[in-house]
Amino acid sequence: MQQQPRILIVDDSRVNIKVLEALLVPRGYAVLTATSGEQALEKVAQEKPDLVLLDIHMPCMDGHEVCAKLREDPATRLLPVVMVTSSDEEDEKLKSIEAGADDFIPKPVNRLELLARVKSLLRLKEYHDTIETQAAQLAEWNRVLEDRVKHQVGELERLGRLRRFLSPQLADVIGSSGSDTMLQSHRQQIAVLFCDLRGFTAFVDSTEPDTVMEFLREYHEALGGIIFHYGGTLEHFEGDGVMVFFNDPVPCPEPAETAVSMAMAMRERVQELTTDWRKRGHELGFGVGIAFGSATLGMIGFEGRRDYGAVGTVVNLAARLCSQASDGQILVDEETYTGVEGLVEGRETTGLSLKGLARPLAVFELTGWLNSA
Repeated sequence: MQQQPRILIVDDSRVNIKVLEALLVPRGYAVLTATSGEQALEKVAQEKPDLVLLDIHMPCMDGHEVCAKLREDPATRLLPVVMVTSSDEEDEKLKSIEAGADDFIPKPVNRLELLARVKSLLRLKEYHDTIETQAAQLAEWNRVLEDRVKHQVGELERLGRLRRFLSPQLADVIGSSGSDTMLQSHRQQIAVLFCDLRGFTAFVDSTEPDTVMEFLREYHEALGGIIFHYGGTLEHFEGDGVMVFFNDPVPCPEPAETAVSMAMAMRERVQELTTDWRKRGHELGFGVGIAFGSATLGMIGFEGRRDYGAVGTVVNLAARLCSQASDGQILVDEETYTGVEGLVEGRETTGLSLKGLARPLAVFELTGWLNSA
Protein backbone atom coordinates (compact mmCIF):
# COMPACT_ATOMS: atom_id res chain seq x y z
CA MET A 1 0.00 0.00 0.00
CA GLN A 2 1.36 3.41 -0.98
CA GLN A 3 2.29 5.61 1.97
CA GLN A 4 0.39 8.91 2.47
CA PRO A 5 2.44 12.03 1.60
CA ARG A 6 3.48 13.70 4.88
CA ILE A 7 3.10 17.49 5.09
CA LEU A 8 4.50 19.55 7.96
CA ILE A 9 2.52 22.72 8.77
CA VAL A 10 4.57 25.30 10.65
CA ASP A 11 2.67 28.29 12.12
CA ASP A 12 2.58 29.96 15.51
CA SER A 13 -1.19 30.31 15.12
CA ARG A 14 -3.11 27.14 15.92
CA VAL A 15 -6.12 28.57 14.07
CA ASN A 16 -4.08 28.79 10.85
CA ILE A 17 -2.85 25.24 11.42
CA LYS A 18 -6.42 23.99 11.79
CA VAL A 19 -7.47 25.73 8.55
CA LEU A 20 -4.65 24.15 6.54
CA GLU A 21 -5.18 20.79 8.21
CA ALA A 22 -8.90 20.86 7.27
CA LEU A 23 -7.93 21.41 3.61
CA LEU A 24 -5.24 18.72 3.41
CA VAL A 25 -6.47 15.74 5.47
CA PRO A 26 -9.59 15.07 3.34
CA ARG A 27 -7.33 14.93 0.26
CA GLY A 28 -5.40 11.99 1.74
CA TYR A 29 -2.39 13.84 3.15
CA ALA A 30 -0.90 12.99 6.54
CA VAL A 31 -0.41 16.23 8.47
CA LEU A 32 2.32 17.02 11.01
CA THR A 33 2.36 20.31 12.93
CA ALA A 34 4.86 22.62 14.60
CA THR A 35 4.26 26.01 16.28
CA SER A 36 7.79 27.41 16.15
CA GLY A 37 10.87 27.39 13.96
CA GLU A 38 12.87 25.35 16.47
CA GLN A 39 10.11 22.75 16.77
CA ALA A 40 9.83 22.63 12.97
CA LEU A 41 13.52 21.72 12.58
CA GLU A 42 13.13 18.97 15.20
CA LYS A 43 10.04 17.56 13.44
CA VAL A 44 11.81 17.58 10.06
CA ALA A 45 14.77 15.66 11.51
CA GLN A 46 12.56 13.12 13.32
CA GLU A 47 9.55 12.67 11.04
CA LYS A 48 11.10 13.38 7.60
CA PRO A 49 8.06 15.00 5.92
CA ASP A 50 7.65 15.20 2.14
CA LEU A 51 6.76 18.92 2.10
CA VAL A 52 6.74 21.89 4.51
CA LEU A 53 4.12 24.67 4.62
CA LEU A 54 6.09 27.35 6.45
CA ASP A 55 4.72 30.58 7.94
CA ILE A 56 7.13 33.49 7.57
CA HIS A 57 6.26 35.63 10.58
CA MET A 58 7.02 33.71 13.75
CA PRO A 59 8.74 34.80 16.99
CA CYS A 60 12.38 33.82 17.79
CA MET A 61 13.10 32.06 14.48
CA ASP A 62 11.09 33.21 11.47
CA GLY A 63 10.29 31.23 8.33
CA HIS A 64 13.25 32.63 6.37
CA GLU A 65 15.71 31.36 9.02
CA VAL A 66 14.06 27.95 9.15
CA CYS A 67 14.17 27.60 5.36
CA ALA A 68 17.83 28.68 5.24
CA LYS A 69 18.78 26.05 7.84
CA LEU A 70 16.91 23.37 5.91
CA ARG A 71 18.88 24.29 2.78
CA GLU A 72 22.19 24.11 4.67
CA ASP A 73 21.57 20.48 5.63
CA PRO A 74 22.35 18.01 2.77
CA ALA A 75 19.55 15.75 4.03
CA THR A 76 16.91 18.46 3.52
CA ARG A 77 18.55 20.50 0.78
CA LEU A 78 15.84 19.49 -1.74
CA LEU A 79 12.88 19.19 0.64
CA PRO A 80 9.98 21.22 -0.91
CA VAL A 81 9.22 24.34 1.15
CA VAL A 82 6.19 26.58 0.52
CA MET A 83 6.22 29.93 2.29
CA VAL A 84 2.83 31.02 3.64
CA THR A 85 2.68 34.78 4.07
CA SER A 86 0.10 37.45 4.80
CA SER A 87 2.20 40.01 2.95
CA ASP A 88 2.28 40.39 -0.81
CA GLU A 89 5.33 42.63 -0.79
CA GLU A 90 8.11 41.88 -3.25
CA ASP A 91 10.68 42.22 -0.48
CA GLU A 92 9.14 39.24 1.34
CA LYS A 93 9.26 37.15 -1.81
CA LEU A 94 12.87 38.13 -2.49
CA LYS A 95 13.91 37.12 1.02
CA SER A 96 12.07 33.82 0.60
CA ILE A 97 13.85 33.10 -2.69
CA GLU A 98 17.20 33.92 -1.08
CA ALA A 99 16.39 31.56 1.79
CA GLY A 100 15.65 28.76 -0.72
CA ALA A 101 11.85 28.55 -0.78
CA ASP A 102 10.23 26.67 -3.68
CA ASP A 103 6.90 28.54 -3.78
CA PHE A 104 4.63 31.10 -2.03
CA ILE A 105 1.01 31.07 -0.93
CA PRO A 106 -0.61 34.26 0.36
CA LYS A 107 -3.01 34.43 3.29
CA PRO A 108 -5.92 34.01 3.36
CA VAL A 109 -5.20 30.72 1.60
CA ASN A 110 -6.97 29.92 -1.65
CA ARG A 111 -8.03 26.28 -1.31
CA LEU A 112 -7.62 25.31 -4.99
CA GLU A 113 -4.33 27.14 -5.33
CA LEU A 114 -2.95 25.48 -2.21
CA LEU A 115 -3.91 21.97 -3.32
CA ALA A 116 -2.53 22.52 -6.84
CA ARG A 117 0.84 23.80 -5.60
CA VAL A 118 1.15 21.05 -2.98
CA LYS A 119 0.33 18.38 -5.58
CA SER A 120 2.84 19.81 -8.03
CA LEU A 121 5.70 20.03 -5.53
CA LEU A 122 4.97 16.56 -4.13
CA ARG A 123 5.14 15.18 -7.67
CA LEU A 124 8.58 16.81 -8.10
CA LYS A 125 9.61 15.40 -4.71
CA GLU A 126 8.49 11.94 -5.80
CA TYR A 127 10.57 12.23 -8.99
CA HIS A 128 13.56 13.34 -6.95
CA ASP A 129 13.12 10.47 -4.48
CA THR A 130 12.89 8.01 -7.38
CA ILE A 131 16.10 9.38 -8.85
CA GLU A 132 17.81 9.18 -5.46
CA THR A 133 16.66 5.59 -5.00
CA GLN A 134 17.81 4.63 -8.48
CA ALA A 135 21.14 6.37 -7.90
CA ALA A 136 21.60 4.42 -4.65
CA GLN A 137 20.68 1.17 -6.41
CA LEU A 138 23.09 1.97 -9.24
CA ALA A 139 25.84 2.72 -6.73
CA GLU A 140 25.15 -0.59 -4.99
CA TRP A 141 25.13 -2.46 -8.31
CA ASN A 142 28.41 -0.79 -9.23
CA ARG A 143 29.88 -1.78 -5.88
CA VAL A 144 28.74 -5.38 -6.30
CA LEU A 145 30.04 -5.42 -9.88
CA GLU A 146 33.35 -3.94 -8.76
CA ASP A 147 33.66 -6.59 -6.03
CA ARG A 148 32.88 -9.32 -8.56
CA VAL A 149 35.42 -7.93 -11.02
CA LYS A 150 38.06 -7.74 -8.28
CA HIS A 151 37.28 -11.31 -7.28
CA GLN A 152 37.42 -12.52 -10.88
CA VAL A 153 40.65 -10.63 -11.54
CA GLY A 154 42.09 -12.20 -8.39
CA GLU A 155 41.00 -15.63 -9.58
CA LEU A 156 42.51 -15.03 -13.02
CA GLU A 157 45.78 -13.90 -11.43
CA ARG A 158 45.76 -16.96 -9.18
CA LEU A 159 45.08 -19.25 -12.12
CA GLY A 160 47.79 -17.46 -14.07
CA ARG A 161 50.28 -18.24 -11.31
CA LEU A 162 49.13 -21.85 -11.19
CA ARG A 163 49.47 -22.25 -14.95
CA ARG A 164 53.15 -21.34 -14.71
CA PHE A 165 53.93 -24.68 -13.10
CA LEU A 166 50.82 -26.82 -13.71
CA SER A 167 49.26 -28.18 -16.83
CA PRO A 168 46.03 -26.34 -17.81
CA GLN A 169 43.82 -29.21 -16.68
CA LEU A 170 45.48 -29.34 -13.25
CA ALA A 171 45.35 -25.56 -12.85
CA ASP A 172 41.62 -25.69 -13.62
CA VAL A 173 41.06 -28.39 -10.99
CA ILE A 174 42.80 -26.34 -8.32
CA GLY A 175 41.18 -23.12 -9.53
CA SER A 176 37.69 -24.59 -9.35
CA SER A 177 38.28 -25.68 -5.75
CA GLY A 178 38.65 -22.01 -4.77
CA SER A 179 41.48 -22.83 -2.35
CA ASP A 180 45.27 -23.02 -2.45
CA THR A 181 45.48 -25.25 0.63
CA MET A 182 46.77 -28.17 -1.42
CA LEU A 183 49.77 -26.01 -2.38
CA GLN A 184 50.91 -25.57 1.24
CA SER A 185 54.01 -27.41 2.45
CA HIS A 186 53.52 -31.18 2.79
CA ARG A 187 55.17 -34.58 2.19
CA GLN A 188 54.27 -36.77 -0.77
CA GLN A 189 55.64 -39.61 -2.85
CA ILE A 190 56.35 -38.37 -6.36
CA ALA A 191 58.06 -39.38 -9.59
CA VAL A 192 60.58 -36.72 -10.64
CA LEU A 193 61.85 -36.29 -14.19
CA PHE A 194 64.83 -34.19 -15.23
CA CYS A 195 65.88 -33.75 -18.85
CA ASP A 196 68.29 -31.57 -20.76
CA LEU A 197 70.30 -31.35 -23.97
CA ARG A 198 73.69 -32.95 -24.44
CA GLY A 199 76.29 -30.59 -25.87
CA PHE A 200 74.26 -27.50 -25.04
CA THR A 201 77.11 -25.60 -23.31
CA ALA A 202 79.38 -25.96 -26.35
CA PHE A 203 76.46 -25.01 -28.59
CA VAL A 204 75.87 -21.78 -26.65
CA ASP A 205 79.58 -20.89 -26.71
CA SER A 206 79.82 -21.25 -30.47
CA THR A 207 76.43 -19.92 -31.60
CA GLU A 208 74.83 -16.49 -31.91
CA PRO A 209 72.44 -15.72 -29.02
CA ASP A 210 69.49 -15.20 -31.38
CA THR A 211 70.00 -18.67 -32.80
CA VAL A 212 70.25 -20.17 -29.31
CA MET A 213 66.94 -18.53 -28.35
CA GLU A 214 65.32 -19.84 -31.52
CA PHE A 215 66.44 -23.41 -30.73
CA LEU A 216 65.25 -23.10 -27.11
CA ARG A 217 61.83 -21.90 -28.25
CA GLU A 218 61.46 -24.97 -30.50
CA TYR A 219 62.68 -27.23 -27.70
CA HIS A 220 60.48 -25.75 -24.97
CA GLU A 221 57.41 -25.71 -27.19
CA ALA A 222 57.91 -29.37 -28.08
CA LEU A 223 58.37 -30.46 -24.45
CA GLY A 224 55.66 -28.15 -23.09
CA GLY A 225 52.95 -29.78 -25.16
CA ILE A 226 54.02 -33.24 -23.99
CA ILE A 227 54.17 -32.18 -20.33
CA PHE A 228 50.66 -30.77 -20.50
CA HIS A 229 49.41 -33.87 -22.30
CA TYR A 230 50.62 -36.14 -19.50
CA GLY A 231 49.40 -33.78 -16.76
CA GLY A 232 52.81 -33.27 -15.16
CA THR A 233 53.62 -30.47 -12.73
CA LEU A 234 56.28 -28.31 -14.35
CA GLU A 235 58.71 -27.26 -11.62
CA HIS A 236 60.88 -25.15 -13.89
CA PHE A 237 62.51 -24.50 -17.26
CA GLU A 238 66.13 -23.45 -16.82
CA GLY A 239 67.86 -23.02 -20.16
CA ASP A 240 67.80 -26.50 -21.64
CA GLY A 241 67.03 -28.14 -18.29
CA VAL A 242 63.47 -29.14 -17.41
CA MET A 243 62.09 -30.61 -14.17
CA VAL A 244 58.64 -32.22 -13.99
CA PHE A 245 57.03 -34.32 -11.27
CA PHE A 246 53.90 -36.45 -10.91
CA ASN A 247 51.43 -37.21 -8.10
CA ASP A 248 51.31 -33.71 -6.68
CA PRO A 249 49.45 -31.44 -6.19
CA VAL A 250 46.87 -33.58 -8.02
CA PRO A 251 47.05 -37.35 -7.42
CA CYS A 252 48.39 -39.54 -10.23
CA PRO A 253 47.44 -43.26 -10.05
CA GLU A 254 50.73 -44.51 -11.56
CA PRO A 255 53.30 -41.72 -11.21
CA ALA A 256 56.36 -43.80 -12.17
CA GLU A 257 54.68 -45.29 -15.24
CA THR A 258 53.35 -41.87 -16.31
CA ALA A 259 56.79 -40.29 -15.93
CA VAL A 260 58.36 -43.05 -18.04
CA SER A 261 55.66 -42.73 -20.70
CA MET A 262 56.31 -39.01 -20.90
CA ALA A 263 60.07 -39.58 -21.09
CA MET A 264 59.61 -41.95 -24.04
CA ALA A 265 57.41 -39.39 -25.81
CA MET A 266 59.94 -36.62 -25.11
CA ARG A 267 62.83 -38.67 -26.43
CA GLU A 268 61.00 -39.45 -29.66
CA ARG A 269 60.00 -35.82 -30.21
CA VAL A 270 63.44 -34.38 -29.43
CA GLN A 271 65.07 -36.93 -31.75
CA GLU A 272 63.04 -35.33 -34.54
CA LEU A 273 64.35 -31.92 -33.48
CA THR A 274 67.98 -33.01 -33.18
CA THR A 275 67.83 -34.62 -36.63
CA ASP A 276 66.78 -31.26 -38.04
CA TRP A 277 69.36 -29.42 -35.95
CA ARG A 278 72.16 -31.64 -37.24
CA LYS A 279 71.16 -30.75 -40.78
CA ARG A 280 71.71 -27.14 -39.75
CA GLY A 281 75.17 -27.97 -38.40
CA HIS A 282 74.49 -28.31 -34.69
CA GLU A 283 75.24 -31.52 -32.74
CA LEU A 284 72.86 -31.77 -29.79
CA GLY A 285 71.59 -34.79 -27.86
CA PHE A 286 68.97 -35.45 -25.19
CA GLY A 287 69.11 -37.25 -21.84
CA VAL A 288 66.55 -38.05 -19.13
CA GLY A 289 66.72 -39.07 -15.46
CA ILE A 290 63.77 -40.31 -13.39
CA ALA A 291 63.52 -41.14 -9.67
CA PHE A 292 60.66 -42.10 -7.39
CA GLY A 293 60.40 -41.33 -3.66
CA SER A 294 59.26 -38.95 -0.93
CA ALA A 295 59.73 -35.19 -1.14
CA THR A 296 58.55 -32.04 0.61
CA LEU A 297 56.40 -29.91 -1.70
CA GLY A 298 54.78 -26.49 -1.54
CA MET A 299 54.95 -22.85 -2.53
CA ILE A 300 58.44 -21.34 -2.51
CA GLY A 301 59.72 -17.88 -3.37
CA PHE A 302 58.89 -14.38 -2.14
CA GLU A 303 56.13 -11.78 -2.40
CA GLY A 304 55.57 -10.99 -6.07
CA ARG A 305 57.18 -14.19 -7.35
CA ARG A 306 56.20 -17.60 -6.08
CA ASP A 307 56.55 -21.02 -7.64
CA TYR A 308 55.57 -24.53 -6.64
CA GLY A 309 58.55 -26.75 -5.93
CA ALA A 310 59.77 -30.05 -4.53
CA VAL A 311 62.74 -30.61 -2.21
CA GLY A 312 64.33 -33.91 -1.22
CA THR A 313 66.72 -36.70 -2.10
CA VAL A 314 64.43 -37.94 -4.88
CA VAL A 315 64.85 -34.57 -6.66
CA ASN A 316 68.65 -34.68 -6.35
CA LEU A 317 68.72 -38.28 -7.55
CA ALA A 318 66.69 -37.54 -10.68
CA ALA A 319 69.00 -34.59 -11.46
CA ARG A 320 72.11 -36.77 -11.03
CA LEU A 321 70.66 -39.50 -13.25
CA CYS A 322 69.92 -36.92 -15.93
CA SER A 323 73.47 -35.56 -15.78
CA GLN A 324 74.83 -39.10 -16.36
CA ALA A 325 72.50 -39.95 -19.25
CA SER A 326 74.10 -39.87 -22.67
CA ASP A 327 72.26 -38.91 -25.86
CA GLY A 328 69.01 -40.87 -26.12
CA GLN A 329 69.33 -42.49 -22.67
CA ILE A 330 66.58 -42.65 -20.06
CA LEU A 331 68.13 -43.55 -16.68
CA VAL A 332 65.90 -44.44 -13.72
CA ASP A 333 66.41 -45.49 -10.12
CA GLU A 334 65.36 -48.88 -8.74
CA GLU A 335 62.05 -47.58 -7.33
CA THR A 336 61.00 -46.29 -10.75
CA TYR A 337 62.14 -49.43 -12.52
CA THR A 338 60.14 -51.61 -10.11
CA GLY A 339 57.03 -49.56 -10.95
CA VAL A 340 57.35 -50.22 -14.70
CA GLU A 341 59.04 -53.62 -14.75
CA GLY A 342 57.21 -55.90 -17.15
CA LEU A 343 56.14 -52.94 -19.28
CA VAL A 344 59.49 -51.70 -20.57
CA GLU A 345 62.74 -53.07 -21.86
CA GLY A 346 65.54 -52.16 -19.49
CA ARG A 347 68.86 -53.19 -18.09
CA GLU A 348 70.89 -52.33 -15.05
CA THR A 349 73.88 -50.13 -15.77
CA THR A 350 77.27 -50.19 -14.08
CA GLY A 351 80.15 -47.80 -13.64
CA LEU A 352 78.03 -44.70 -13.08
CA SER A 353 79.14 -42.14 -10.48
CA LEU A 354 76.27 -40.19 -8.98
CA LYS A 355 77.81 -37.12 -7.39
CA GLY A 356 76.64 -36.17 -3.91
CA LEU A 357 74.96 -39.49 -3.05
CA ALA A 358 76.42 -41.27 0.00
CA ARG A 359 75.61 -44.84 -0.99
CA PRO A 360 75.75 -46.74 -4.26
CA LEU A 361 72.41 -47.14 -6.00
CA ALA A 362 71.12 -49.45 -8.70
CA VAL A 363 70.52 -47.55 -11.95
CA PHE A 364 68.57 -48.83 -14.93
CA GLU A 365 68.47 -47.72 -18.55
CA LEU A 366 65.13 -47.93 -20.31
CA THR A 367 65.34 -48.65 -24.01
CA GLY A 368 61.70 -48.99 -25.03
CA TRP A 369 58.34 -50.62 -24.45
CA LEU A 370 57.97 -54.40 -24.40
CA ASN A 371 55.91 -55.81 -27.27
CA SER A 372 53.22 -56.87 -24.84
CA ALA A 373 52.86 -53.32 -23.48
